[in-house]
Amino acid sequence: MKTTQIVKELEEAVEQLGLRVRREKGNFRGGFCVRNEEEFLMLNRVHPPEVHLVVLADALRTIEMDSVYLKPTVRQALEDAWARNDVVEFEAEEGD
Repeated sequence: MKTTQIVKELEEAVEQLGLRVRREKGNFRGGFCVRNEEEFLMLNRVHPPEVHLVVLADALRTIEMDSVYLKPTVRQALEDAWARNDVVEFEAEEGD
């Protein structure tokens, strides 16, 4: 399964959990945001799907996912991102 499809499936899972996903341009990484007491997940539109996967994995690390069905390929990609700890690596690259 392509990364873009995995990201799409994860976005749908986030929305099933009651969070809205927004894509905007700007100088930011992405992640959980709160604006006017509304919580949502922000993705930077200019980042590639691989970065979106890392941002989504980081956000979903702390959310109970048992109530949402994920295809085995999508769940494996999520668990792989957690195992690689991509979040830390991406943040280190961002600061260079």
